[in-house]
Amino acid sequence: MWWQDKITTLPGVGMKRAIDLENLGIRTVGDLLYFYPRQGAYLDYSKVKNIRDLALDGSKQIFRAKVLRINQPRQGRRPFVSITVRDNTGFAELYFFGAVRYWVRRFKVDDELLIIGRMKAGGVTKMVTPEMVQLFEGDMTAPGILPVYSLSGSLTQNMLRKWMKLALEMAGEDLPETLPQWILDRLHPLGRYEALQNIHFPENMEKLKRARDRFIFEELFLLQCGLLYYRADTVAKQAPNFGVDGNKVKGVISGLPFELTPAQNKAWEEISADLETTKPMHRILQGDVGSGKTAVAALALAKAAESGYQGAIMAPTEILAHQHFETLSAYLQPGGFKVALLVGGMRPEARQQLLSDLADGKIDVVVGTHALLQEDVVFKNLALVITDEQHRFGVEQRAKLSNKSSDAVHTLVMTATPIPRTLALTVYGDLDISRMEGRPPGRKHVQTLLYTESDREAVYRGVRHQAELGHQVYVVCPLIEDSEVIDAKSAEQVYAEMHNSVLRGINTAFIHGRMKPAEKETIMSDFAAGKISVLFSTTVIEVGVNVPNATLMVVENAERYGLAQLHQLRGRVGRGTEQSYCALMLANDSDEARERLEILTESDDGFYLAEQDLRLRGAGQIFGLKQHGLPDLHIADILRDTDIIVQARKMAQECVKNKEGREQIKDLVQMQLDERFQGIFNN
Repeated sequence: MWWQDKITTLPGVGMKRAIDLENLGIRTVGDLLYFYPRQGAYLDYSKVKNIRDLALDGSKQIFRAKVLRINQPRQGRRPFVSITVRDNTGFAELYFFGAVRYWVRRFKVDDELLIIGRMKAGGVTKMVTPEMVQLFEGDMTAPGILPVYSLSGSLTQNMLRKWMKLALEMAGEDLPETLPQWILDRLHPLGRYEALQNIHFPENMEKLKRARDRFIFEELFLLQCGLLYYRADTVAKQAPNFGVDGNKVKGVISGLPFELTPAQNKAWEEISADLETTKPMHRILQGDVGSGKTAVAALALAKAAESGYQGAIMAPTEILAHQHFETLSAYLQPGGFKVALLVGGMRPEARQQLLSDLADGKIDVVVGTHALLQEDVVFKNLALVITDEQHRFGVEQRAKLSNKSSDAVHTLVMTATPIPRTLALTVYGDLDISRMEGRPPGRKHVQTLLYTESDREAVYRGVRHQAELGHQVYVVCPLIEDSEVIDAKSAEQVYAEMHNSVLRGINTAFIHGRMKPAEKETIMSDFAAGKISVLFSTTVIEVGVNVPNATLMVVENAERYGLAQLHQLRGRVGRGTEQSYCALMLANDSDEARERLEILTESDDGFYLAEQDLRLRGAGQIFGLKQHGLPDLHIADILRDTDIIVQARKMAQECVKNKEGREQIKDLVQMQLDERFQGIFNN
């Protein structure tokens, strides 16, 4: 199929350009056509203005004028030349800096020009370094509405526009439809080729809107079809139905060291009801940091074991798996349930004994990491699978663990990342949602404060003070090491500075994502054990160790993070009885950055913060879909396009309700210009 041809088949795309294009995710002709212009950044040159009507607000505009005078070049530190142009309504000055001899030679008096640029008010109307097209007699053509693309390396807008036109010529010869005919009949969107033409080179703004709507709907529709297809495939088999809560489950509830909150009780009621049917449970347990999700998971695992089945819980890191093992052992072992831990690096004989007991059904609950996915891990009667921090595991991994049972299994995924409902509907379209809000009783509010560079010494004196009191501190930086491109503090730089000055004599350590897993595990274990007082880090500690003794979180360049991510980081402290603090260091103390981060100082409601983050930053930066094993959205926006999400989901449900509809969508997905959606349908 032509859209799978390498991008180098287009004239003018050599190896150097191909590398620049690959940096933009463009490897094939199809990738190029799905590389949409930056939304809202089109240049509308469809209307040529008079000089008198030009807006002096810095916006890009187009006008037609004749050269009246080429003024004497001005020399100095920054040489420039100005050219006076006029039309029937007025005069304008065009300023060109550098290469003045070129500009003087390029034009002559009475040349007619089409001029594009940003107008500013001065003594006269003036434009600095405009783009100009020389017109010849009878040439009245304006460039129309031009796309503006993201660039890489030495690529230019004109290059991409030229290649896009060549790719559109190929599409004009053979471009199959990708939406079912009944949807085309009902919605009357632009045809696929017309939509592609108008998303890149719009005839007018109305056609551009219709083209965008077409591709937004298509993207969300196929995503929802994929999620529903996955769900239909997994619920085709029946799951075992667990019995009503017996004495053992009731014993676990009464043995908890705290009383369940109303939010925990509600979530448990929803999960328990699911487990008592033969329809496989597919539910996400969404709980803010510290809301008590593990206790609810323990009840689900106890219910499975009491009914004669096995349960598994998979965590993204060994330290989190150890943490769950200790907590679940404390909750479940007094009731007679056997809990085991399976992680990498176990002694061969211990691992072999565990696998044997698991296959014989002697283990009720196994806690583990990706090690649970290995082929030699066999269950006797697995019926409940729980994955923690679901965004670390894709659809494929979730399915791989579930497939270790010959029957369907009940699935519960837990996340502390507070996802807004609109985003959850898209990302977790194959799951029902239980939401736990609020903190457990006794959990203290973390006091959050904003600081600037002038406060740096005082903040790190506070770090030393907390360490001298016997408490522990996290210091988080956006970079591992210094960068010439990004102006931000690196963990390496801050660690070196503070370790040798304010924090001299304090036990400190430095951890980052490029370390080997074993190195990271060792440092995190030492920190959890209290051997390290101050841990300098990138956001590898965002999810992981529970250290009740940690009372201070310092975040460098806090303006570079989203509110939801900062809330996750803040959740690493405040887990003990002592008052805890989060110090947000601003390198860029702009009004916009301060206003956004002040929301954090006023609220510790993760769901509210996620909604604000979505409103301020858009969905793409909050919760990358790639982490879910799902395709990125190229043009849809979860917040802006909520109505289309609802419409797309309804039509997707209608489309995949039977095998014929699902097969039709599978076939249409093969006609996509890229392979984003094929992974779901080929699971």
